[in-house]
Amino acid sequence: MSETIILIFSAIIALGIFLSFLRMLLGPTASDRAVAVDTITTTVVALLVLLGFVFKRYVYLDVSLVYSVLAFVGLVALARFLEKGI
Repeated sequence: MSETIILIFSAIIALGIFLSFLRMLLGPTASDRAVAVDTITTTVVALLVLLGFVFKRYVYLDVSLVYSVLAFVGLVALARFLEKGI
């Protein structure tokens, strides 16, 4: 892949993480913040996949899979807490 395309993808991912981080800080409700954290984890997984492709280190793909599963379990726990309490 061309270095320009990789730079463009990295910039788009960084912009997505930054905007989601702003929503996490400024979100009026807890559910808005939870969705922002989920969006951040999704874009970080995309960044890990891109890094794995760029550096040809496919262990990043395994790390991204484990990270996404752990983030899903954490978000389900958070959603259950917001829904019913402990």
